[in-house]
Amino acid sequence: MRPLEDLRILCVEQFVAGPFGSMVLAELGADVIKIEDARLGGDVARYVPPLQQGQDSVYFEAFNRNKRSIALDLTTPAGRDVFRRLAAHADAVYSNLRGDVPERLGLTYAQLADVNPRIVCVSLSGYGTTGPRRAEPAYDYILQGMAGWMALTGEPGGPPAKSGLSLVDFCGGLVAGQSLLAGVHAARRDGVGTDCDVSLFETAMAMLTYPAAWQLTGGIEPTRRAHSAHPSLVPFQNFATSDGWIVAGGSKEKFFRGMVAALGIPDLADDPRFADFPSRRENESVLLPILAQAFATRTTAEWIKELGAAGVPCGPVNTVEDALDDPQTHARGLLLEVDHPDLGRVRQVAGPVRVGERPSEHRRAPKLGEHTREVLTELLGTTPEELATLSQSGAFGPDTP
Repeated sequence: MRPLEDLRILCVEQFVAGPFGSMVLAELGADVIKIEDARLGGDVARYVPPLQQGQDSVYFEAFNRNKRSIALDLTTPAGRDVFRRLAAHADAVYSNLRGDVPERLGLTYAQLADVNPRIVCVSLSGYGTTGPRRAEPAYDYILQGMAGWMALTGEPGGPPAKSGLSLVDFCGGLVAGQSLLAGVHAARRDGVGTDCDVSLFETAMAMLTYPAAWQLTGGIEPTRRAHSAHPSLVPFQNFATSDGWIVAGGSKEKFFRGMVAALGIPDLADDPRFADFPSRRENESVLLPILAQAFATRTTAEWIKELGAAGVPCGPVNTVEDALDDPQTHARGLLLEVDHPDLGRVRQVAGPVRVGERPSEHRRAPKLGEHTREVLTELLGTTPEELATLSQSGAFGPDTP
């Protein structure tokens, strides 16, 4: 058995943050039932290009494998009634909507405790369910700007820049999943469920960590650093090589000594200007050009070999293709494949959480409403006649399961 096979989650989710977090739980064995509104075509991620066809896309596949999908219109009395009946058989309700929406759709603990006192209701919203921004939409891009991330990213003198990945969304999903597991643990221990009010804004703010502590404690405003350099440890940054780029770090004294020895300039280790972290930071305008000149004389692969032999932390600045083909990627079994009826063979990266052996089999992301009949029959004992009645009442939106 996988670790979470005894966990059932009803997910009212869309796009990235919520689906990423629930997919990690699904990969660990949780029964993740994705609630989609067929009136709106389901999760909007189904229509994101490129590699998009009909009601499916590779983008959607990347966040929704190993889940089941049911079509349910929560704006109708019949749809809400079905949802409440399903909640009686679930451990958690998990949503990523605006902060004012969960209560409107009946997704809070106060609204579901009567059918399941142990239910855990997780809301992952942009700004939380309270505060002046609770009803505002939020996206990763916006929050990277609001939380100060963009002010720290990019080259000095250039425009603010976001990360190349949706890190607020991804981390928010992981935080929501962690909150869900903590809530379910407490509910199984105490017999009482709860709400988990998680926000992308708080996730992004919490990840400011030491730059925030520097600013709050000493009034130090962190700034962008050339070549993505560490804000305080010198040297630790990108260096241009004869054929590309390398990231190398002297984050301990032994690493700095190993670096300059590997570069053929060992005397720098005994130069009083570079004796420790503070002195290297103070004299970086002298030190870094010397290191840069040395790095430029050989290829990235050659420096990886030399620095690696000296025990210095380093790595190439890869393309995505290079990263996916790295020997460590293959050694850790990070790549997986699923067959899709419309998209063909879809190759993806496995989830990051490991508990025991990584699962060897994966299910493709579900079609919109693919498991409506299956789930309602399995959990509620719904008959074909009852399904037809529910469909006529609008419970499933425009499509009959």
